[in-house]
Amino acid sequence: MSSTVSWVRQHRLTSFFVLAYVLSWTPWAFDAAGFSLGTPFFPGGPLVAALVVIAVVDGRRGFRELGSRLVRWRVGWVWYLVALGLPVLMVLVTGLVTSWTGAPAPDLSSIVWADVALLLAIRLVNPADSALGEEPGFRGYALPHLQDRLSPLAAAGVLGVLAAGWHVPLVALGNLGWIGLPSTVVITFLYVWLFNRSGGSLLMAVLFHASQGAFTFGMLGFDGADADRAAYVYCGVLVVAVVAVVSLDRAAWRRAPESAVDAEPVPAGAGR
Repeated sequence: MSSTVSWVRQHRLTSFFVLAYVLSWTPWAFDAAGFSLGTPFFPGGPLVAALVVIAVVDGRRGFRELGSRLVRWRVGWVWYLVALGLPVLMVLVTGLVTSWTGAPAPDLSSIVWADVALLLAIRLVNPADSALGEEPGFRGYALPHLQDRLSPLAAAGVLGVLAAGWHVPLVALGNLGWIGLPSTVVITFLYVWLFNRSGGSLLMAVLFHASQGAFTFGMLGFDGADADRAAYVYCGVLVVAVVAVVSLDRAAWRRAPESAVDAEPVPAGAGR
């Protein structure tokens, strides 16, 4: 047991990602074998993985750090606007561009905005939902450790690929189109930018994710080929948004603020 704990301490990020994949993918493996565990995919894998690794490696200090990021709300009103409004804006732009390519105009009249707001609220408090299931792990735990070693730009690339890979079973299950994988890579850059510019606020990442899932381009009334086209258009909109924040806010990608970095403690006696 002591050797396992020691290995986890020395490879905390590897341990986190392996555990996140195993926890989330195991129901898929059982489902493929004909044994249902009640759900074919566990979206809370990253959250549980982060809690387990923190318990092994950091203890109370790690839990305090993660908790403080989750309640870090004094970030300025503009970041609340970005977290809640940017996902909505990107969906609306997706609908507009998709209609320019020959699809019917988006049907906004059928959207019940009170239901959208209710869904947003539920996603913010439901640990079985992807917002709370993913963000404490991917952005709250993994990103600060990645940024202890890498620039925000490089950390976003690494995290984007690993987060996209975690979604692979959803493609196999038909819950996500394959274009959703590159879209996940691209949107990770927006998450990293928001996280860093809000001083390492996990709350902003959770709000962004909840908003992203509460109002989707699937609600715009597209179906068939038009719905498939919208998914590709959405990926393109994400690319444009990322190019904009990278080119217009270059300073944000050189070095993460200290509040968005979790440096690994130096072992006693190291460097002496």
